[in-house]
Amino acid sequence: MTQSLSRRGFLHRSLQGITAASLVVGFDATTGSWITAGAAPASGRGPSDLPELDGVLFVDPARLAAAADDFGHIVHQQPIAVLLPGSVDDIVAIVRYARRRRLQVAMRGNGHSPFGQAQVAAGIVIDSSSLSTIHHIEPGSHSGSAWADVDAGVRWSGLIRAAFAHGLTPPVLTDYQELSVGGTLSVGGIGGTTHTSGIQADNVLELEVVTGEGKRVTCSPRRQRALFDAVLAGLGQSALIVRARVPLEPAPAEVQVYSLFYDDIQIYVEDQLRLLSERRFNHLQGQVVARPDGTGWRFMIEGGTYYTPPALPNPDALLAGLRDVRADALSVTQPYLDFAFRLDPVIAFLISIGVWEFPHPWIDLWVPASAATSFVGDVVSSLTAADTGGGPILFYPVDTRRIRRPLFRLPAERESFLFSLLRTAAPPTPDTVLRMLADNREIYDRLVNLGGTRYANGAVPFDAEDWRRHFAHRWPLLAAAKRRYDPDHVLTPGWGIFR
Repeated sequence: MTQSLSRRGFLHRSLQGITAASLVVGFDATTGSWITAGAAPASGRGPSDLPELDGVLFVDPARLAAAADDFGHIVHQQPIAVLLPGSVDDIVAIVRYARRRRLQVAMRGNGHSPFGQAQVAAGIVIDSSSLSTIHHIEPGSHSGSAWADVDAGVRWSGLIRAAFAHGLTPPVLTDYQELSVGGTLSVGGIGGTTHTSGIQADNVLELEVVTGEGKRVTCSPRRQRALFDAVLAGLGQSALIVRARVPLEPAPAEVQVYSLFYDDIQIYVEDQLRLLSERRFNHLQGQVVARPDGTGWRFMIEGGTYYTPPALPNPDALLAGLRDVRADALSVTQPYLDFAFRLDPVIAFLISIGVWEFPHPWIDLWVPASAATSFVGDVVSSLTAADTGGGPILFYPVDTRRIRRPLFRLPAERESFLFSLLRTAAPPTPDTVLRMLADNREIYDRLVNLGGTRYANGAVPFDAEDWRRHFAHRWPLLAAAKRRYDPDHVLTPGWGIFR
């Protein structure tokens, strides 16, 4: 029988089988357990002060176990309750309650974190999936820009489809679209247009958040700017995003995608930097891929140009002067939505064979362009398919000036390369996971000495001092925001930043 708490009628409609004795009315900090109506003191005194909720607070083992897992399948921190909010008011109420009871809270989107970032031991996980309304899409006009107003639990897949119905699209899409808006804005959100449009967290007009003090606040570049800057790419340390207004732009009808192959990393890096500078492609990414004969690795540029007929791309201009192995070049034309959801068939296959449920010790790094050839070349030279478990290896440049979020850490150089080992632990054993985690840490330490950084949402063992080094000159900004907006350290402990 599912144990849960709901008020204002939801309990009666949805959970009729639960008796009054099972109704949760409070939390006893001395015993670390919930107090039910049947066990509450007759006088009414004691910690039976759980607020009224529009949604449901679950305490059954199945829900708790699910919240103690994520896409990484590496860290397992079990909460004592999971809130499925029926409103933003529920989030305000539960954060205030947790603060009084000295509990901690984390917000979970679709659980795609690889290393327990959205987990909280003996605390409360807020499942944002129930806050999934696209409140408004403003198509824009000659006098105004287009935008969408969405709940934090909305998945980008839903927003992309809804916006495309108006001929619009978000300016930056990650490769995988089943992520929550609130989740990627809290971390950053990288995609194939980041080289021109920044990260998803750069493309936000306004936020509604709940701070660690349980205050509901609207913030933007012109209103509560300090909070706005602390929340976007702020890893949930100062406030939880509950609603966002994001810009939209005209969507193309089609995408011409070119896959260009290189056997020399130096030439690959030079051509990538040329494409970055000249901005030939709307979409610019790249990978380290296996050679067809299985004798090692080569490098692939993925360039996509957006267009709407009758306008057509000019292949000669797009590919002029590039030094790829032209005989191996590939080209495909896709409708824009097919391109946006190009990973869906791959993921469906991985799910069908069970690999999607394997551990994923991912590592995402930012490599200064000056060190890209030597550093990535050195890592790749000793890399085997067993080291990645068949997972993709991303390797492509960005113009760091396009990324403006103060808490999103990048190398000091103007151009940097994203280098990601999206590992799958195969076989899915503890020894495999530990080996990959140790390798992640060793690679990261080598990179830091070269002026590199990491994209925070990865599986790299970190302690509080590591986080101080990571944020570097931005650490005072984050620490000040934590003191101001979450003074009791209620929010998002899974990162291990403030201990």
